[in-house]
Amino acid sequence: MSATRRQVLARTGALTAGIAFTGAFSELFAGTAAARGHHAGYGPLVPDPAGLLDLPKGFRYRVLSREGESLSSGEGRVPSNHDGMAAFAGRRGRVHLVRNHENRADAAIPVPTVKGLTYDPMGKGGCTSLELDGRGNVLSERVAIAGTAVNCAGGPTPWGTWLTCEETEDKAGTNGYTKDHGFVFEVHGADPQRTGAVPLTAMGRFQHEAIAVDPQSGIIYETEDAFQRPFGLFYRFLPNRPLGGTRSLRAGGELEAMRVPGVPDLSAIQEPGASFDRIEWVPVPDSQAKETPIRLQDFGPKGVTHAQKLEGCYWGGRSVYFVSSFARSGEGSAADHFGQVWKYEPHRRRLTLVIAFGPSTDIQLPGESPDNICLAPSGGLMVCEDGSGAQHVYGLTKSGAVYAMARGRQNIGTPEAPEWGEFAGVTFSPDGETMYVNCYTPGTTFAVTGPWG
Repeated sequence: MSATRRQVLARTGALTAGIAFTGAFSELFAGTAAARGHHAGYGPLVPDPAGLLDLPKGFRYRVLSREGESLSSGEGRVPSNHDGMAAFAGRRGRVHLVRNHENRADAAIPVPTVKGLTYDPMGKGGCTSLELDGRGNVLSERVAIAGTAVNCAGGPTPWGTWLTCEETEDKAGTNGYTKDHGFVFEVHGADPQRTGAVPLTAMGRFQHEAIAVDPQSGIIYETEDAFQRPFGLFYRFLPNRPLGGTRSLRAGGELEAMRVPGVPDLSAIQEPGASFDRIEWVPVPDSQAKETPIRLQDFGPKGVTHAQKLEGCYWGGRSVYFVSSFARSGEGSAADHFGQVWKYEPHRRRLTLVIAFGPSTDIQLPGESPDNICLAPSGGLMVCEDGSGAQHVYGLTKSGAVYAMARGRQNIGTPEAPEWGEFAGVTFSPDGETMYVNCYTPGTTFAVTGPWG
């Protein structure tokens, strides 16, 4: 492990640890615009008279879609459990939102089955697609894929499709399913029939969370959300037809898992700036997990590196970033934290801990458990909170300052037992003028506009 910035500064006595941390944090935003303005955030949140979404003064929201409403396509109702999401540019200034539904077998409102778009008729999950005009009005809302299960997150491709991920390992015969689950599926928001409902089996069968595509090499990085031991792995998929456009991923490829020499559990690393060179990638013995889940398979005497609750994943600059939402030693992790963000630089084979949230670190989220994340066009990061109590979307500036961007209020229970729906799927419109975000339950999709500058 290379010396951390803090260790170097402690030896020289030249600078403060806070400055060291700021340097590490700014690495998150490689390739984004410089932050505009001089203050963190947009001021205090103003209570929403409608009781849905609190925002800073000057910002406003529009409800685009709510669970249980009728799909304009006439295919059925808007499904439950709104989760990961991405926005794609359409023709004539239009925007296509592709939205996951993390529905399990007992979901209240399943994704309606549609001919040519259904993988397993007994699967309740899938994606819906919303088409918006240049003013943000919803023109249409329809099913984009159905018959999948527990569609949690995913990620966009350079050719404009969405890769939706099943966060389950259930096989046929479990929970009523007629086919094996735990795959990635490609979804075309503007024309779903172009991609259909074909599992990209070579990308592995495990509890998928999110993906990020290297736009230069076409390599796809994947996180595995396993919060119980054995914890999940960080993968890369080497496609046989990289960057080949829609349906190219069906040509297969090789799946590998990350090994950090000498580090069996990422939670043991607590120091922002800590880095590891010569990262190794180990071929997965059985990517289909026919008998044994991948994270339990034999990777040889050196093993592979695990981490609890691997979630968000995105590409920025020349690196891939991924999130460990939390780690708890009482559940088997090597150490405790309230969230980590890691950066892997393929050209250097280097892994760096960019930020760690928690009481013993430089920066703390007022809440807990960062989940979905995205880069803000003006410079900075948006983080969806997934924990207990009030739920927020937090902004993080390049200097490491944290501010509240939104607070959900629509699922409030009694004062003795408040209930709040987590946020998910935060993303921005192609022009950077609108932030879209979901409330998981009751499923609601918001469009937030205002003085982003």
